[in-house]
Amino acid sequence: MPSSFLLRRHLSFSGISPTFHGTMEPFHRHLELRFRILVGVCNRIRQFSSSSSTSKLDFMDLTHPHTWYPNARRKSRKVIMHVGPTNSGKTHHALKRLESSSSGIYCGPLRLLAWEVAKRLNKANVPCDMITGQEREEIDGAKHKAMTVEMADVTSDYHCAVIDEIQMLGCRTRGFSFTRALLGISTDELHLCGDVSSVPLIQGILKVTGDDFEVQYYERLSPLVPLNVPLRSFSDIQTGDCIVTFSRRQIYKLKRQIENGGKHLCSVVYGSLPPETRTRQATMFNDATSEFDVLVASDAIGMGLNLNISRIIFSTLKKFDGIEERDLTVPEIKQIAGRAGRFGSKFPDGEVTCMNVKDLPLLHSSLKSLSPVLERAGLFPTFDLLFMHSRFHPTKSLYQMLEHFVDNAKLSSNYFIADCEEMLKVAAIVDELPLGLHDKYLFVISPVDMNNDISSQGLIQFAQTYAKKGIVRLREIFTPGTLQVPKSHSALKELESIYQVLDLYVWLSFRLEDSFLDRELALSQRAICSMLIEGFLERGGWRQPMASSVPSRISSNSLLSQSNKQDL
Repeated sequence: MPSSFLLRRHLSFSGISPTFHGTMEPFHRHLELRFRILVGVCNRIRQFSSSSSTSKLDFMDLTHPHTWYPNARRKSRKVIMHVGPTNSGKTHHALKRLESSSSGIYCGPLRLLAWEVAKRLNKANVPCDMITGQEREEIDGAKHKAMTVEMADVTSDYHCAVIDEIQMLGCRTRGFSFTRALLGISTDELHLCGDVSSVPLIQGILKVTGDDFEVQYYERLSPLVPLNVPLRSFSDIQTGDCIVTFSRRQIYKLKRQIENGGKHLCSVVYGSLPPETRTRQATMFNDATSEFDVLVASDAIGMGLNLNISRIIFSTLKKFDGIEERDLTVPEIKQIAGRAGRFGSKFPDGEVTCMNVKDLPLLHSSLKSLSPVLERAGLFPTFDLLFMHSRFHPTKSLYQMLEHFVDNAKLSSNYFIADCEEMLKVAAIVDELPLGLHDKYLFVISPVDMNNDISSQGLIQFAQTYAKKGIVRLREIFTPGTLQVPKSHSALKELESIYQVLDLYVWLSFRLEDSFLDRELALSQRAICSMLIEGFLERGGWRQPMASSVPSRISSNSLLSQSNKQDL
């Protein structure tokens, strides 16, 4: 029987018409692809091209990124940093200021946080839109917005803005989005919430912007006690415990071991679970009447979920970060451990320990240590810069332009060029297609995991079809009604990947809405994915396969290639 996705192992670009479909470039206000700005860019190019100073135009000079955002520079911004550990109330104070403002914007690192803030403001009778890459919930009369940081609006004016987890501007892959929000949001008041380690760097960055700057320090509202003994056995697991590990395989192994004791049922939270599923798993764990009283999780709990955890138990203090297996850093340990104990909850006092006695010294020393001071913030060239560069180097591919910026960009000491390995992988693919630079750029910045076979092949097929036809119908590569409840670890992983492809279609539909026409179908099938995963988890995994009303028609010829069926 056919698979849900007709993803081909070896894709050829032969047979695609070289004629570009021409009219498929709509205006996308939430990205930096603003064609009204590019009109000015074109005028500048003509000016430089007709003068003898053309050689002085250096597109590689990124030493003054604050000048990229003239709207923000026209403001005399008051910047307030709220810094302190987890559970110190720093974000609460910033959000109270946002609630009382006449207009405002919240930017967070996760969709879950944007949902939570929008819900909070609307409940407080402050109409607030919720905008992420994959969702738009607009409220009549709203002058406030809650969004993911990648969607930060740098074209409008606000009275108040909040950027959460600002220390992530040092992230090697996503840091540039936080830098863009920091430099680019045009607001009277800018509230930054995060770790004290980012204060000197942000002070240095804002020296050239003319902003007024102050820091407010917070202490933890409830105690966090590091224990001197490790967890002796699973028989010592208690209600409210959270066991932290760093691979899907290990999460499910620990879940089974704990549940086999017959005393507890475990909710699970990890990064590749759909956001809706993560939220419902957390809700079950928080519900005092639920049977799911223990949590097994990855570092995905470090931010974005309100959890009633009494004790954090590290199964290990090592993780594979995509490059190597390494010890957790001091900030990572403190961020995760700090989730134990929540002010005003059933477990206000938190405890933290390990499963291995050998890990206790690192745990204790990390909790006593200050986080290393951040030295540099992520930076990446805007589309405007890439567009200007392409006008002077029309034969260069997008891959070559990105690579050239990575290798040759001039930076001040406060910045580094973001790791764009994923972008380069996509650029190498879309450069073979008859697409304009704007469309290629959209695919390059889309949320895709190129190391995931199903996710990457989904993007390739979307890009191919878009280039060839200009219209991408979801049914051409996906057959609704074919999803089934997973009965194995690999089948669960496969269903999570299918969710990612449907999520990608939704993301593209908000940016190319005249071409990706099946948003509602993708949303409904995405919801089914989440429902099947959630139901599977609630019933104890594949130990208790459940019946499903959704036809089970995924064939044994898996969507994953044989070489990629290894568990994480």
